[in-house]
Amino acid sequence: MTSGKVKAGQLWSKNKEELTKQLGELKTELGQLRIQKIVSSGSKLTKIHDVRKSIARVLTIINAKQRAQLRLFYKNKKYMPLDLRAKQTRAIRRRLSKEDASRVLEKTKKRQTHFPQRKFAVKA
Repeated sequence: MTSGKVKAGQLWSKNKEELTKQLGELKTELGQLRIQKIVSSGSKLTKIHDVRKSIARVLTIINAKQRAQLRLFYKNKKYMPLDLRAKQTRAIRRRLSKEDASRVLEKTKKRQTHFPQRKFAVKA
């Protein structure tokens, strides 16, 4: 059996195969601890807690690495999956892009050139 608690910092250096192997070990350990808890008294509760949290840490690292790889894959693509896009408020997502907002209609351009803002001389 493994020691139980797993440090997240140590997991980042491992590759996917090592992580899945460790995940399998932790899951089997959890199963054994649950059987021991039923057979003996409930003293294994803290160990079960630690193993469950370790499983969660390993899964978190696996998912984070997967997302990082997907971000690299979609980096220069035209479209990106919604869950990988930058999280923003609905208002910001629906706002016009900078280039769309700065566009001026042809009629407006003509109006601005032919009828510019009038300049007034102010007496001192």
